[in-house]
Amino acid sequence: MPHHHRSTRWVQIATAVVSLLLPTAATMAAKPALQACRVEGIPNEVQCGTVQRPLDPARPNGPQIDVHYLVVPAMARNKQPDAVLLLAGGPGQSAISVAPSVMSRLGRLNNRRDLVFIDQRGTGQSAPLQCADESHLPIQEALDPAAQLKRLRQCKESLEKLPYGDLRFYTTTLAMQDFEAVRLQLGVTQWNLVGASYGTRAALEYQRQFPGSVRRTVLDGVAPPDMVLPASFSVDGQAALDALFAACEKDTQAGRGCARRFPTLRQEWQSLLAGLPRTVTVNQPMTGIPETFKLTRSAVLQSVRAPLYAPALAAALPAAIRAAAQGRYEGLLGLSGALASSKALRLAMGMHFSVVCTEDVPRLTTDTQPVGADFGTSDADLYRAVCSFWPRGAVDADFYQVPKAQTPVLLLSGGADPATPPRHGARVATALGAKAQHIVVPQAGHGVMSLGCMHDVVFRFITAATDALALPQDASCAVHIPRPDVFLPPIAPNTKAAGQP
Repeated sequence: MPHHHRSTRWVQIATAVVSLLLPTAATMAAKPALQACRVEGIPNEVQCGTVQRPLDPARPNGPQIDVHYLVVPAMARNKQPDAVLLLAGGPGQSAISVAPSVMSRLGRLNNRRDLVFIDQRGTGQSAPLQCADESHLPIQEALDPAAQLKRLRQCKESLEKLPYGDLRFYTTTLAMQDFEAVRLQLGVTQWNLVGASYGTRAALEYQRQFPGSVRRTVLDGVAPPDMVLPASFSVDGQAALDALFAACEKDTQAGRGCARRFPTLRQEWQSLLAGLPRTVTVNQPMTGIPETFKLTRSAVLQSVRAPLYAPALAAALPAAIRAAAQGRYEGLLGLSGALASSKALRLAMGMHFSVVCTEDVPRLTTDTQPVGADFGTSDADLYRAVCSFWPRGAVDADFYQVPKAQTPVLLLSGGADPATPPRHGARVATALGAKAQHIVVPQAGHGVMSLGCMHDVVFRFITAATDALALPQDASCAVHIPRPDVFLPPIAPNTKAAGQP
């Protein structure tokens, strides 16, 4: 399998005509007709707008899509001309949907800067590529790989009937050209990019294509273009799980120590895996109705990886693993659904596969990429199966390169992150060069900006008057945050926990 997608004819055409398709400063001299609007979760009135874009840049008169965006106006009258742009994760997350949940992190920046949230093409309100909601499916159907592939085939066929349903044209590269069109329509001099997770890949691609349009960049949970997502899921998930086990073994404090309460945690984990697949009966997390189904190794691995994203949830994994090893699975399945329950975090799976099948899976090999000892290739196998029938766009080889940064970049990594751990941020920081600083918070999970004092670090970085003052930033307030104490389930009076003297 070739290491890169090679440029095809339509990509060459797209590159050649992109400057013609994007509105120029002259044509956008007049302010766009933003409409006052309300967004649930944001108390004040905000502004909504759209920019019309060709689905395929090589066919400017072909099918069009409306790219929707939200502007939270700066509160001060003498606002700064460089707005803050949030690039959402996934791929497949709606930036407008997550806006209310991130306002607390960006609130101080909003004093003198507009905050802008663009629904990337394929997400939210921008030509959405949504598959059916599976949260209420019976557990057996939700976990059955054959049924899952059948649903995704049906989703693909349904999406392809839409006026904008050519699934080849939802790549990160094309989406960032949309973002540049929004910048010009708004008359923003330069963006301050704030990317989270997949949004960091988007930010790097925007910066690669339009370096002059960027003033500062924050990359929180770095997912570089050469990450090869399905393979990294296995390696990085395994590293985070192993770190959890190691931290438990080192926690020997009296009374609440993890090692004292769960002295055989690794063995219980391996015992759990060895007993799979098996038929079990569990209350469905959404309905509470008991269901009997076949619990597979893949399902258990997914259930463990999800809470690893958030250390506060991961603190309950030792108790959940022990219970599952003893035949009680509600805790493990409940933890796995804790993060996915928010509608704001729901991914547009059509867009997700359009991106990953184009940018990652073609670079997925079977013989050179390492895998986690427990996680294996289950994720890679699933993506290979889906991408065997999912349409692929084209990616220029330059997409996988990270040029030297022309303006300051702040990279943030959580040492306990199972998705975008520091190894990715370190590689990107080296490629970006002297204008980049990589901050690692050893005990943080997926997303470092959510830590209270990191709000101030990001604020100082973006508001610094000069590039020389922007870096380096002091993040010692967060670096020493400890791992949360292990969750200990209640114990009946006069009953000793397993492993207690």
